[in-house]
Amino acid sequence: MSRFRRGGSASGPAPDLRTRVGSVELANPVMTASGTAGHGVELADFVDLRRIGAMVVKSLAAEPWSGNPAPRVHATNAGMINSVGLQGPGVAAWRRDELPELVRAGATVVASIWGRTVEDYAAAADALADCPPQVVAVEVNLSCPNLDGGAHLFAHDPEAAATVIAATAGAGRPRWAKLSPNTDRLVEVAGAVATAGAEAVTLINTVMGMVIDTERRRPVLGAGGGGMSGPAVHPVAVRAVYDVHAAHPTLPIVGVGGVANATDAIELLLAGAAAVQVGTATFADPRAVMTVRDDLESWCRRHGVTRLAELIGGAHERG
Repeated sequence: MSRFRRGGSASGPAPDLRTRVGSVELANPVMTASGTAGHGVELADFVDLRRIGAMVVKSLAAEPWSGNPAPRVHATNAGMINSVGLQGPGVAAWRRDELPELVRAGATVVASIWGRTVEDYAAAADALADCPPQVVAVEVNLSCPNLDGGAHLFAHDPEAAATVIAATAGAGRPRWAKLSPNTDRLVEVAGAVATAGAEAVTLINTVMGMVIDTERRRPVLGAGGGGMSGPAVHPVAVRAVYDVHAAHPTLPIVGVGGVANATDAIELLLAGAAAVQVGTATFADPRAVMTVRDDLESWCRRHGVTRLAELIGGAHERG
């Protein structure tokens, strides 16, 4: 018996789950979220990587990075908070040691990159330029401190975010800008990165938070504060996707934040996302991304949805 879960039975014809994120066509809209499924084939014992929309790997810098001090992850009442600090082997080691296994597994791959300066981002992007065609896009994680311009995050500043996107053209493939919800300029930033060359935006990254150990009277995470993810942030993600789609209706959006079931995914699609990512749910169940994909197909059958495109942006009133 196959170890991979197949979709449950439901009435209606098989829906066409294909979707486009800019120039990238995906077989279905359900991907992993960066930082939650490793850099390689960690999920392959639980998920047939050929059957999900894409494997989005943990963010990579041009060089190896050790990350933040422990503890790095802490469960909360409605998700988790983390400050892993973008630990990773660097692009060259990832390409040598982990990307070949993803290719052999039949995965569609989206690489994720980060940096603390514009030059860092450019170096990481350039190092991906001659990757195999299975790497279909590069997600540019803009939720990093801008050491060239002060302590604020690149994603909080339209000009800084646009500068990074322009500097990453050397990747030689479509770029998706991953943006932060921790700013009232999100819609403006989304427009700026689109103008600078991003084919899509990924909404959202984690919400800033902190948990304090009341016995020790200190933050539980080694770095102090961290990023909140999971069910608690899902309404924040839905609102972010809705607002950006309303302001920029032709800009493709990848929705992420608290997706644990088909209903969560459909909310983001109706808000305007063309695809979704499953992240924190994977820590509780490593099969989560496949479960969401299969249950989305079943939901579409039951509701007579024959093409995924029928759902995208469906919550917006049209003139």
